[in-house]
Amino acid sequence: MRKIIGQWFGFRRAPLSAAAALFVIMLLVLPNGAQTTHVGFVLQLQGIVGPASSDYITRGLQAAAERNASLVIVRMDTPGGLDTSMRDIIQGILGSPVPVAIYVSPSGARAASAGTYILYASHIAAMAPGTNLGAATPIQIGGDLPLPGGDQEKKDKDQATKSKDGQDASSAPSPQSPTEAKAVNDAAAYIRSLAELRGRNVDWAEKAVREAASLSASAALKENVIDIVATSVDDLLVQANGRTVTVAGNKIKLDTGSLTLEQLEPDWRTELLMVITNPNVALMLVTIGIYGLIFEFLTPGSFFPGTIGAICLLIGLYALAILPVNLAGLGLIILGLALMAAEVFTPSGVLAIGGAVAFVAGATILIDTDIPAFRTSWPVAGGIALASLGLSFFIIRLALSSHKRPVVTGSEEMTRAQGEVLDWRGLKGHVLAHGERWTATSEKPLKKGQHVRVAGIEGIILKVEPDRPDGS
Repeated sequence: MRKIIGQWFGFRRAPLSAAAALFVIMLLVLPNGAQTTHVGFVLQLQGIVGPASSDYITRGLQAAAERNASLVIVRMDTPGGLDTSMRDIIQGILGSPVPVAIYVSPSGARAASAGTYILYASHIAAMAPGTNLGAATPIQIGGDLPLPGGDQEKKDKDQATKSKDGQDASSAPSPQSPTEAKAVNDAAAYIRSLAELRGRNVDWAEKAVREAASLSASAALKENVIDIVATSVDDLLVQANGRTVTVAGNKIKLDTGSLTLEQLEPDWRTELLMVITNPNVALMLVTIGIYGLIFEFLTPGSFFPGTIGAICLLIGLYALAILPVNLAGLGLIILGLALMAAEVFTPSGVLAIGGAVAFVAGATILIDTDIPAFRTSWPVAGGIALASLGLSFFIIRLALSSHKRPVVTGSEEMTRAQGEVLDWRGLKGHVLAHGERWTATSEKPLKKGQHVRVAGIEGIILKVEPDRPDGS
């Protein structure tokens, strides 16, 4: 009996022992797991700063905050971009609860124009050897930033030319219009505020805006424009370890010694946004959308053109909504498409030509920026206009040729049709025409079997006359 009770207690004690052991293991593992959850995110900012890149960076910062990451490293190589997208990225960095390190890499990369502002906004500014930053002068009202090789580079070259007396022409301030001065002053104040916030060189920041100044990585470190010159991401982590940064008003000491890095690649949403925010793609989507709806209205019930057209139009309008669109250009594009579509109803040629001119003019001024990557391509705009114009003239040709063809349906087709008298009494009888028996009248008496020709029709009664002048 004692043996049985002992076995029973042993079986009862086994689950309790297992549960206790599991509990102890959890107590031991969870704190270590919390300590080893020391991750950092690595993002990529390559190419033009636009809506797609700003969406990718801001969502990456949000993901880092949700994961309680210790650091976000943004590897950057950009020639500049849109002011609105740049400011979205900077606002995301300034509002991030996770420290952000901007790392201009690899060698040969640059943080030009918009990239300079983003670099100044970061908690840790780092560059790889052989990189450069600067040339942050806005070139049009609204704050759109220049790309090297564009109008700004030409302007810099003109300012660098020597005057006749041998002095450097760049030393003399170039005349500015009120709108240019307003844009430059706004940009200078913005980058000064970022420099003051991060304790970096304020004077050079303003010089980068007003004089389009540039610096190499080593010179930027000497001028207190950046914090670190690192040969790699690992080198960046080593040099950043132990530094104190201010994040959301709180001073944080960075611990990057045991940091585990995770690459955050652009997802399908970013890739899709990158495609549709291309002005040429957006223009084609809007064009397909409008024509799809027009074809649906012309042939109700087909559904396919209307469905595809509605989807393309909505995607195209969404892309245009996040791009710096000139409303006058968009209005001209819609007017041009409407005029070319009107050729379907009133073929004349004038509407089609006028619509093509309006479409090309609107496409030229559609995007309100001087950045080449966000300009509408002439071949694309011209190709769409020529295709629409060709379609309009094809419809005109069909309309003109249809007028020359004999009528083959309806009451008009019966006029001058051939028939044969079936029976006749006086001036009225029945004839056979098109295989059908018709009631007919005539101004002359006819006889059975005589060939007749339809001269007109009133309701369902035919007016006939002898097919031959001799009455046969």
